[in-house]
Amino acid sequence: MSRATETGTPGVDPEQLWLGSDRPRRGRKPSYSREAITAAAVALADAEGIEAVTIRKVAAEVGAGAMSLYSYAPDKETLLELMVDHVAGELPTAHTPTDDWRAELKAIAHLQRAHMLRHPWLPAALTGRRTPGPNTLAFLERALAALRPTGLDGAAKLEVFAQLTAFVAGHVAHEIAGATALRSPERLAAEVRYLTTVATDGHHPELAEALAAPARPLTPEATFTRFLTRLINGLTTP
Repeated sequence: MSRATETGTPGVDPEQLWLGSDRPRRGRKPSYSREAITAAAVALADAEGIEAVTIRKVAAEVGAGAMSLYSYAPDKETLLELMVDHVAGELPTAHTPTDDWRAELKAIAHLQRAHMLRHPWLPAALTGRRTPGPNTLAFLERALAALRPTGLDGAAKLEVFAQLTAFVAGHVAHEIAGATALRSPERLAAEVRYLTTVATDGHHPELAEALAAPARPLTPEATFTRFLTRLINGLTTP
């Protein structure tokens, strides 16, 4: 399923991956399926992170030899393609859009955020070049339908969805990193004192003005919603 791109780097052939058979063409009927292999890889990534996912470890999870799995996923890039689309099947696609495309996009982004928080490895996996599989395409259809009232052309709609997904992935990656950072109350208090000192030294008037503004809710949900609203308000530029 992998092939060389024009730059010589490995790539995944989308026709072979998504339009071909999901079973090996030769040999006896296997006791496992591509679905089971992918599910095992997802469970491994959820539990231990994307770095823990290897063909050998996934093979051990399904009770198969590593060589037999290469018929389904010849390399990790192919396996990542399968994993990304597998979990995309969790996203709801049966939906009748309203004319309020901004509200529709906000709902889509919140679904994506919750989805990525359930699978913390997903933001990193999405940074690679991924070919949308059937589950991803189904969710893309929902997003494109939501954007119909904007009057944007097809290329712009695809760009908007890509931009929205990239924003959510980047935000969630930052959110996860912040949640796992070990910062004691003493460290946080020291950071506040430091910024207060810097803001009053006379050399940072813009920072002093920014810090003097009324505080806003800092819960992860509230922060994400504020950032998302700012992004969506500027998405109608062709």
